[in-house]
Amino acid sequence: MAITAALVKELRERTGAGMMECKKALVESNGDIEAAIEAMRKSGQAKAAKKSGRTAAEGVVMVAIAEDGKRGVQLEVNCETDFVAKDSNFEAFAEAAVATALNSDAADIEALAALPLAGDAETTVEGARAALVAKIGENIQLRRLVRFDDVEGALYSYSHGARIGVVVELVGGDATLGRDIAMHVAASKPLCVSAEQVPAETLEKEREIFKAQALESGKPEAIVEKIIEGRVRKYLEEITLLGQAFVKDPDQSVEKLLKQAGAQVRRFSRVEVGEGIEKKTENFAEEVMAQVRGS
Repeated sequence: MAITAALVKELRERTGAGMMECKKALVESNGDIEAAIEAMRKSGQAKAAKKSGRTAAEGVVMVAIAEDGKRGVQLEVNCETDFVAKDSNFEAFAEAAVATALNSDAADIEALAALPLAGDAETTVEGARAALVAKIGENIQLRRLVRFDDVEGALYSYSHGARIGVVVELVGGDATLGRDIAMHVAASKPLCVSAEQVPAETLEKEREIFKAQALESGKPEAIVEKIIEGRVRKYLEEITLLGQAFVKDPDQSVEKLLKQAGAQVRRFSRVEVGEGIEKKTENFAEEVMAQVRGS
């Protein structure tokens, strides 16, 4: 069967693949467009598997909250380069994936991957991811999913570009306060809401460090404990949301701001692209030198 330009065009529109790849698939399927699509999907899965070991530390953090403010999700979708993170195909996939998460009860990435993608009931989230890897040529991964269900108050969010996403559960207050608190969390990176939530082992380690520093400075042991307690209080102010100075008004703490509004923060989540991923650093001078030495 002759492979016409119109057939290649139709396959390109349906798969988003390159012209030469479409033509090759049609030749191999003897012009059967459905068979060509199936073969390209299988090929895409194979390509995705090959690229899965490559570092993907760029990407986006998507936030979606239900209209009633009682349910929300955060989803980190990674790729290899900042260029791809801004690609319209990548952005469309990330938006569809977070919509899928919001309208489901998927508790983790594995469960989400198996669901039909929002807007395309015939394709799973994983299938769409694999196809996108084949199309773009980079490793693309769904990395983190954070859910907010059974919310007592209301959810508010703030996104800094597409790299940082914050969701805050606020009881009382209003939308302006909720957004301000979310913005504060994005900027100040508190570890938890209050001092009571700081793990005991974390606090004990800090106490040991402060004690060693105090003794090393030659301070009398009689006042070492007072110094330690003072430093612990300062440490808790720095790492807890309630203890921090409010970014828009450093003269008052977040705790004071919330009390004035008769509001409480139940929980929050701050997700930043690539947190904890060790990025490979390229040293091209060393790479060239290694090749010279090996030749």
